[in-house]
Amino acid sequence: MKLCREALKDAAAWRQAGIAVPSYDVAAVAENTKKAPTWVHFGVGNIFRIFIGGIADALIADGKADKGIVCAETFDYDIVNKIYDPYDNLVLAVTLKADGSTDKRVLGSLAEAIPASAKSEKSWERLKEIFRDPGLQMISFTVTEKGYALKGSDGNYLPFVVPDIENGPAAPVGAMAVVTAMLYERYQNGAAPLAVVSMDNCSHNGEKLQSAVTTMAKEWIGRSLADEAFMGYLTDETKVSFPWSMIDKITPRPSTEIADALEADGIEAMQPVVTEKHTYIAPFVNAEGPQYLVIEDKFPNGRPALEAAGVYLTDRDTVNEVERMKVTTCLNPLHTALAVYGCTLGYTSIAAEMQDTELVKLVNGIGPAEGMKVVCDPGILSPDAFVKEVIEERLPNKFIPDAPQRIACDTSQKVGIRYGETIKSYVEKYGTAESLRYIPVALAGWLRYLIGVDDEGKEIELSPDPMVPELTEALSGITLGDPDSVGDKLKPILSNANIFGTDLYAAGIGEKVEAIFKEELAGPGAIRATLKKYV
Repeated sequence: MKLCREALKDAAAWRQAGIAVPSYDVAAVAENTKKAPTWVHFGVGNIFRIFIGGIADALIADGKADKGIVCAETFDYDIVNKIYDPYDNLVLAVTLKADGSTDKRVLGSLAEAIPASAKSEKSWERLKEIFRDPGLQMISFTVTEKGYALKGSDGNYLPFVVPDIENGPAAPVGAMAVVTAMLYERYQNGAAPLAVVSMDNCSHNGEKLQSAVTTMAKEWIGRSLADEAFMGYLTDETKVSFPWSMIDKITPRPSTEIADALEADGIEAMQPVVTEKHTYIAPFVNAEGPQYLVIEDKFPNGRPALEAAGVYLTDRDTVNEVERMKVTTCLNPLHTALAVYGCTLGYTSIAAEMQDTELVKLVNGIGPAEGMKVVCDPGILSPDAFVKEVIEERLPNKFIPDAPQRIACDTSQKVGIRYGETIKSYVEKYGTAESLRYIPVALAGWLRYLIGVDDEGKEIELSPDPMVPELTEALSGITLGDPDSVGDKLKPILSNANIFGTDLYAAGIGEKVEAIFKEELAGPGAIRATLKKYV
């Protein structure tokens, strides 16, 4: 069987393969969507396809909607050409449960796929046509946090952004320029309301998106490439809103083992592909079952019945509290600790790490023991229940092919939020963070990882991180087996509030991190010995 609309007509064959198919007419939904689109999504990779696409699929199946999502890709057009078009925009969603069972279903909610490129006259005109439609209610995004960045750490515009500023709305390339151009098209053709919703996994995502769009618009207006009144449209929340959100669902790269199993069940051409831009994608998406999406309920032109598909609709403060709970206490700091220690202890699976006595004690110490003393309780989700699910169900799920090497990416950009916020909360509540035991172990483990040598003394490849060159240079000369080689090299790092959100010495734990780091540097096996001592 092929994953295509025609093949879905043989529902019995799909059932025999253990795969559920849409109960609705996929072609009719696609046609309805093209005639009167209500929802466009930018960034059409894996988490979007299974999670956001799954929300729309559930609404259509339950009769809560008769339209799907228009999928727009601004970065990697191969996704549309190799995964959407050949499979009639269908997605084979594979949910990997902790007991080893799977839920497999075809999603038919992704109605149309468009390369959002001004170089493609047909695609560009279609996208403009959609944005001119007054019935469009929302546009959403999963373009990663980097997708909103216009400036580098030096405060200057990134090289690819400069042409977008100079060329204006006529020929944008970057995601933020494309979206701003489409909003300008909408403004020029009736200025109908619209919700512009970031669903990316980053703090204050709506604020980041709004800042990027208004910055681009300001530059265009200053160059007389857009009307001055355009800014009034963008900053009037009765016209254009930028709701905040929190999203959570572990969605690893597609597994070749799952592809093989699907092909063994008779589904053709399931193998993953790697695009020229290094996107790992397949006709199917594999992911865990638990998922959370909390959105600020600010939609000036109406919205789909998202709550009917499990989405939490609430106010901005609550969204911020849920995000803070997850990122600073219940999930992300645990993930980061497993990532850096997993790399130095020879692990290639997060789930396998959760069979390691010391690492399990470490994550229980970071979350339930230390983080919970200052946790942000959002009310709509229980922090205790959330962290319990993370530790007992989500992280140990051996059927989720997630690796510490992937999670270790960009750690320098994460530690300030994932640990720094708890450290600052301890200082605020107790006057000092010196009582912390497990978080200093996590931070020492990250620095030990940056030496680039595992616990056996073998070199390891560090995951991509913008600060790796700077940090490894600062740590150069430190050698395994010679703790004295550390000298004062850690002090500029541990006192850097730009990294940790605070000076760790002022917080009362800088010396403790130094001491643990030196113990982990004593020689082969020292990381394991140090973990046993402290956890």
